[in-house]
Amino acid sequence: MKNKVYLDTSVISALFDERTPERMAQTSVAWNTLAILTYFFSELVIAELERTPPNIRKKLIGATFGFSVLPLTEEARGLAAEYVTQGIFPQKYYDDALHVAMASVNRIGVLLSWNFTHLVKIKTRHMVALVNAMKDYPAVEIISPPEL
Repeated sequence: MKNKVYLDTSVISALFDERTPERMAQTSVAWNTLAILTYFFSELVIAELERTPPNIRKKLIGATFGFSVLPLTEEARGLAAEYVTQGIFPQKYYDDALHVAMASVNRIGVLLSWNFTHLVKIKTRHMVALVNAMKDYPAVEIISPPEL
């Protein structure tokens, strides 16, 4: 069985972000690795991509063709709210909490992100693992594309 990976919006965006060539190259390498994995994103990612500038939107959405899209659920919303209540994420960044919750409730072991502010950091990993254990969800490894 293939390992499962959830991609947040930052990974898809980095594929085309010419402002950061090194990140773009690292994302491309990780993207090529996805062929040996089972990968997912959620309706939240689609919604976030729909809010991007029109000149890049078509490329971003095109890159998601063939992905399994997970529907947003009340279960995920409830877990995201718990992450906010526990102080893992500020309310202002509820969508970041929702990405983690989507990976958690769908039992996806890896969340891939370039978001070092709220996601890819030790404190977030540890606190999410604690809340997930208390709520009977598996741990989620929150990593950046080079770690894949």
